[in-house]
Parts: sequence; C-alpha cells; structure tokens
Amino acid sequence: MVSKRLIREAGHRRKFLAVIDETPECERAVAYASRRAKTTGGALVLLFVIETAEFQHFLGVEAVMRQEATATAQAALDSAAATVRSRHGIEPELAIREGTKAGEIHKLIEEDQDIAILVLAAGAAKEGPGPLVASIAGKGAAFPIPVTIVPYNLTDEDIDSLA
Repeated sequence: MVSKRLIREAGHRRKFLAVIDETPECERAVAYASRRAKTTGGALVLLFVIETAEFQHFLGVEAVMRQEATATAQAALDSAAATVRSRHGIEPELAIREGTKAGEIHKLIEEDQDIAILVLAAGAAKEGPGPLVASIAGKGAAFPIPVTIVPYNLTDEDIDSLA
C-alpha cells in the first residue's frame, strides 16, 4: 500500500515520474510526461536506476563500475533534462538510484508523496512492450499509483494533442 498522496494540499503539486534508460521508447515517455506536467501545472521527476546486480559479478572492479554507471546515469539525466527545458520550459527533478528498476520506482513513489502518475512508453519490438512495462503491468492492482503507457509510435504532435 502506498502512502497518501499530498498533491491536493497547500504547497504540493502533482508530479509525473518518467524513467530514463537506454531504450529508444524512453524519450516518448519523457515527452508525454513533460507535456502533461506543463499543461496541468505539475512537475516532472526523471529517474535513472543503476542495476546493481551487474556489480556483484565483478567484485574487484565494483567501485570503478559504479563510478562509470553513475557518470552514465548523470549524463543521460542531464541530456533528458536539457531537452525538457528547451521544449517545455520546465525544470525537472533528477534522481539516480541503485537497485532494481521496479523496486526503486516503488521506493521513490513511497518517499515522494507528490508523485501521482508514472509514465512509461511501450516498445515496438515483437517480443512485447519492454521489460519495465511488462514488470509494472504484471503487478496489476498491487501497483501504488496510476500508470500511463505511451505508445512508442506517437509523434511530438500526437503527444501535444493528447497531453
């Protein structure tokens, strides 16, 4: 169960959460979440999760791998934030977490009671919508907030008309 959302209380506003990763559909989720945040007077949180399971196989170089992964995460967040600023004129909050994506998404939602909507984008691959969408969708009623899944093939114009 998720803690009470605070978006209706004074000094709070709805936040849209988008996950940044190396998938091509990630940019579509950010575009939609940014547009929704702007049109509704909300805020945007961009999250990059560093999968720590990768480090456990290489104990001797764990610190170097963690530093490289953190630098990669920061660069990806900075790039996405620059796009959000230039296209929508809003300043996103940036977060880097270590762990599993689904687990860290849940933790961030629990910690930040203004996050009210998770925005993901479905991939166009034959294998399905992508591992993150599949893992979140598989949770069904157990997921703590609404999830918006954006089709990969939406153009910026489509998103502008929908968000």
